[in-house]
Amino acid sequence: MSQELSPVIRLDVADNVVVARVEIARGSFIDAEGVTTLQDVPLGHKIATRPIAKGAPVLKYDTIIGFAGEDITPGCWMHSHNVLMDDFRKDYRFAEDYRPTELLPPAERATFQGIRRADGRVGTRNYIGIFITVNCSATVARRIANYFDEERLAGYPNVDGVVPFVHEQGCGMEMTGEPMDLLRRTLAGYIRHPNVVGALVCSLGCERNNLARFFEEQSLATGKMLKTVTMQQAGGTAAAIEEGKALVREMLAEADKVAREPCPAEHIMVGLQCGGSDGFSGLSANPALGKAVDLLVRHGGTAILSETPELYGVEHTLTARAKTPEIGRKFIERIEWWLAYNKGRDTQINGRVSPGNNAGGLANIIEKALGGAKKGGSSSINEVYRYAEPVSEHGLVIMDTPGYDPVSATGQIAGGANLICFTTGRGSCFGSFPAPTIKLATNTPMYQRMTGDMDINCGPVVDGTATLDEMGEVIFRQMLAVASGEKSKSEALGVGEDEFVPWPIGVLA
Repeated sequence: MSQELSPVIRLDVADNVVVARVEIARGSFIDAEGVTTLQDVPLGHKIATRPIAKGAPVLKYDTIIGFAGEDITPGCWMHSHNVLMDDFRKDYRFAEDYRPTELLPPAERATFQGIRRADGRVGTRNYIGIFITVNCSATVARRIANYFDEERLAGYPNVDGVVPFVHEQGCGMEMTGEPMDLLRRTLAGYIRHPNVVGALVCSLGCERNNLARFFEEQSLATGKMLKTVTMQQAGGTAAAIEEGKALVREMLAEADKVAREPCPAEHIMVGLQCGGSDGFSGLSANPALGKAVDLLVRHGGTAILSETPELYGVEHTLTARAKTPEIGRKFIERIEWWLAYNKGRDTQINGRVSPGNNAGGLANIIEKALGGAKKGGSSSINEVYRYAEPVSEHGLVIMDTPGYDPVSATGQIAGGANLICFTTGRGSCFGSFPAPTIKLATNTPMYQRMTGDMDINCGPVVDGTATLDEMGEVIFRQMLAVASGEKSKSEALGVGEDEFVPWPIGVLA
């Protein structure tokens, strides 16, 4: 007879809390822990298993997630009302835990059906992108892209679509400096992306993000598969739309001249995201994705861990895994920048997670960061990049981005990510172009409620019917399948066009 599954999950023998696998009523005796619940405990929330004195650390995964706000009795519901965030000294141990990845022999590495580009990079999709230098040309870009509907693209079966990438920036901002650098770097990263076979850049003509300066600064040059149209030169909105349509028509035949072929998994670059997190994120989907990342890295691939403010609190566990002390210090420099940037503001890095995260069982940013960092598995940190910088290093890397998912994923894709893996406990409906998003549900009830948006259910880990290693293998195989052309759920729904959001870091004037 199979043993009855415990209603709680213990993550480490040293922990003084456990996580409710299901909703647990007040007065329930938890045999495995020898405690009786003193309050109703929602699923994904924590229960104290030992006395915890006021001010003493609260431990989850044998890591401090906060300090007791009062004397805690075993069986007590532990959440943001009695788990308080406070600063504590961290030992960064730069590079002390670095271990080089043992790569599989080339003959044993997985392959996928990719699209080889002339520069040696490999795409997972084949889009023509319509870009803008400034929001003033957004309507032109959308009208051009929308013209090339499914019927008009029927004669080009190898073209995945014509997609507009519009944003709200480009004028009324600093002409030089970090804001403009970020915008231009992001746009150039998408224009050069291995999933973008051709690009049309639309401009107004008088914007601060001047088209000629943008191209010169980013070493872009017009040619057969990179065209431009300027509204003020073309004769206005309608004329620019017609000119843009003609330029896209010129690119379509060339864009269709591709064929998928077997490519090593080393050409897969995955951006790691989590949104709408809950108390199960750090138990199921995030560590399962981490197992898949470790597999990908062993096969020579690349994974990008981001959302810097949501790694605050566990940064010392990452600096210890850095390839060199210098790489570890680069990450701490970004953490310190974020602390200064957010000083005095009601933001997540200062302790308060979003209402959805809180309702899902996360008490504070440290607990969220503990789970979020697990998306990176156990691989070493091989480099740290700034937002939208081209990622050239293989293995696990960090890119500095905000925690806001669309902005973060936009930076990762600009850096070269040709897939996104996105974990969610509450049910985020995110999607992205030109790199498809694979969404991973942390729990079975949400997966069953939102099967139209979720690609993989990691709930079996919580349900006790699958191990993290087994789920990691499932995710890795799904990466290969989607990279080979299989549509993800968000891709099939057409979600992703409006999720292109370059980081709006600058002053609006």
